[in-house]
Amino acid sequence: MPIESTKARGATRNATPTRFNLNERLIDGDWLDEVALHDGELPTRRTTVTIEKPKSILTRNASPDIGFDRSVNPYRGCEHGCIYCFARPTHAYHDLSPGIDFESRLFVKPDAAKLLHAALSRPGYEPAPIALGTNTDPYQPIEEKWRVTRSILELLLETRHPFTITTKSDRVLRDLDIIAPAAKLGLASVAISVTSLDPKIHATLEPRAPAARKRLAAIRTLTDAGVPAFVSMAPFIPMITDHELEAIIEAAAKAGARGGFFLPVRLPHEVAPLFRAWLDTHYPDRAAKVMATIRSLRGGRDNDPNFFSRMRGQGPWAKLLSDRFEKASARHGLARAKFALRSDLFEPPAGDQLRLL
Repeated sequence: MPIESTKARGATRNATPTRFNLNERLIDGDWLDEVALHDGELPTRRTTVTIEKPKSILTRNASPDIGFDRSVNPYRGCEHGCIYCFARPTHAYHDLSPGIDFESRLFVKPDAAKLLHAALSRPGYEPAPIALGTNTDPYQPIEEKWRVTRSILELLLETRHPFTITTKSDRVLRDLDIIAPAAKLGLASVAISVTSLDPKIHATLEPRAPAARKRLAAIRTLTDAGVPAFVSMAPFIPMITDHELEAIIEAAAKAGARGGFFLPVRLPHEVAPLFRAWLDTHYPDRAAKVMATIRSLRGGRDNDPNFFSRMRGQGPWAKLLSDRFEKASARHGLARAKFALRSDLFEPPAGDQLRLL
């Protein structure tokens, strides 16, 4: 693997998971010579995009603690580079690292709308809200060029199919011409993730995601356009971002958010060692305390995979976060996020081609 710097990336390493028996991606060879070729500095890693051609696009789940049973993910990997992203381990299936590879070696599914068209056309298909943004962000930077998310939304509006969007990007406003009409029919809602209002924290936590001020402005624009907009405070990280809970709720309420929800940080599989390395680099003064608190939230482990408790956490810290969230939400009139959308307007696709709107 080329010797490249981690500048402007979330992960500080590119280790490979041992559970798949893959070799760890360590710098080897004459790496000092490589550095010398670049005047003493490592070259910045560039983002690459690979076309993926899956056979299906609609992912089903039966998890009792998740409010949707189907989702669509236009991309694999995410350039936003959020260090806590629970989707990072999925890159290991491609023999790539959940570390820097996850945020720089991306996959796009340009046939997503075509595959979804086929799924919605099947006899006996029963509509229910399709969630976008459940794994990786549907509005990460490469959406600007590939427009896969937009093609999916065009189909969903055409067929009057309900959908939800979760994103960290104000790029969602580009598709307001689709989302607003869908919302008017009771088919759409959008959750904007805001995890920190502090630019310094944001710079390392979510290095390539838009700033919080842009996300809050997006909430205002969506609300003014009649789109049910919610704030997702996911995740809160003890000793790093949890002190901002009340401020984020206040800012989101002022921006017009209809409701909100929060989640304590989760560290499944390879995310835990990546997160530890990130703490050691950016918060060495409190790294041990942060991990000790996370373990207290997760039953003494780095991660709790059990239904329901994985979303809420457990113990005194979980209760404290919940109490603070409830009190701040009541103070600012922010309701619990609910995504009650209509499914009775669904019209199956006509033929093999999309109808003109």
